[in-house]
Amino acid sequence: MPPSPASRAVTGARVVLRPFTHDDGAEFTARARQSTGHHRPWLFPPLTADAYAAYAGRLIEDPARAGFLVCERDTGAIAGFVNINNIVEGAFLSGALGYGAFAHAAGRGLMGEALHLLLGHAFGPLGLHRLEANIQPGNTASIGLVRSAGFRLEGYSPDFLHVDGAWRDHERWAITREMTAPAGR
Repeated sequence: MPPSPASRAVTGARVVLRPFTHDDGAEFTARARQSTGHHRPWLFPPLTADAYAAYAGRLIEDPARAGFLVCERDTGAIAGFVNINNIVEGAFLSGALGYGAFAHAAGRGLMGEALHLLLGHAFGPLGLHRLEANIQPGNTASIGLVRSAGFRLEGYSPDFLHVDGAWRDHERWAITREMTAPAGR
């Protein structure tokens, strides 16, 4: 049986998106621990083997999720991650985007390339129509990433997600397949 579209690697000029595996736990959690200062207060990726096993297990086993590690093409080192959560099929064909760069890879353009690859994969083999990213208003790096990828600001959601012990406001950014289509298509 061929692999599902969510389980295929996608290769770019400098990064490879590949599915999460349970074997990536040691490197992922080491990178996450090294990046806590970079991630906080926006993001809380798993820091322990047990937390990673649960996190990766959900991404691997749940058909409503597609999780990818962002790996540097030359070295294979994990630079970050991009996930599509809450995938809804039928008339909606949508998913919620989550992502994070590890500190050693931040500011190098790797996540921009990874997001571009993910959009092609989401709107191609995965067959989605829309992706949404919900971002805390003060997270300027994250807003810059989605803005540069062509997402549009669609609204503001007070008390949207429980992050770092409190309900946090988020901006809703979204992109559709048509927004990424080349002219004349």
